[in-house]
Amino acid sequence: MRVSQYSSGIAAAFDDSPIMRQLQDLSTRRRQLEDVEIEFPGKTRVLTVSNQKGGVGKTTSTVNIAAAIAALGGRVLVIDLDPQGNASTALGVPHTADVMSIYDVLINDAPLAEAVQVSPENERLFCVPSTIHLAGAEIELVSQVAREKRLDTALEEYLESLDEPLDFVFIDCPPSLGLLTINAFSAAHEVFLPIQAEYYALEGLSQLLGNVKMIQKHLNPRLRVSTILLTMFDARTRLSHQVADEVRQHFPKEVLNTVIPRSVRVSEAPSFGQTVISYDESSAGAIAYKEAAVEIVKRGAPRRKGQ
Repeated sequence: MRVSQYSSGIAAAFDDSPIMRQLQDLSTRRRQLEDVEIEFPGKTRVLTVSNQKGGVGKTTSTVNIAAAIAALGGRVLVIDLDPQGNASTALGVPHTADVMSIYDVLINDAPLAEAVQVSPENERLFCVPSTIHLAGAEIELVSQVAREKRLDTALEEYLESLDEPLDFVFIDCPPSLGLLTINAFSAAHEVFLPIQAEYYALEGLSQLLGNVKMIQKHLNPRLRVSTILLTMFDARTRLSHQVADEVRQHFPKEVLNTVIPRSVRVSEAPSFGQTVISYDESSAGAIAYKEAAVEIVKRGAPRRKGQ
């Protein structure tokens, strides 16, 4: 009898343990995602994913949000504008030196359609890859005509040529404000800003927002900061919660309710040429990115003043 009571006590303690609560929470969230119904309005939203600070989960967020939206039924294009080509790798798209890439579009006036590839992950997920040639594009763009608007022109022509419209275009930027990033800002309707939930998260943010205002004034008045996503969130630390509270205080409308936790699975996925959505869709990271994707779709595009 005593042994039975002892065993029952252990079982009750385990049921109330942090690990068990976390598993129950993930199970509940997974079921909620299965019941989500999404409608796409048929109008293309173009988001540039940018942060001048490196290592904040910018590319990781780009490919996983894109993959999650494609899994929901949306047609999504990722333009890899980062010379490192990490987005191309994560989407399983070839990006060797001899592959038609975004470099050919920007420098050689190649049609964007010739550089678009279908990701093996999902037939509704497309990618324009980056190759090693893009590393020198900043210098080569200096002498080009309409150098700040070349991506905008190419993307507009591509979207107009499609029989079936895209729902989203995500442009993955390098972590700097050069001509590549300016091209992305000029082509986009929205700025999607991943912010790491750590001490230096807000450093440089004011400068980035200043750059957005400059682009709005001189090149692209339609541009808006629409989405801020907190990444690498560690719920065990007070610092992560403090950073999240501060960001939400300054940007209450832009910050998503979903936060992306630190996750081994999210880090592992690119080495297999996959996003975490296909690598381990039941993991905490995959569920968080799916929830963030649902939020982005349901929020819709921000309205301009006067609308």
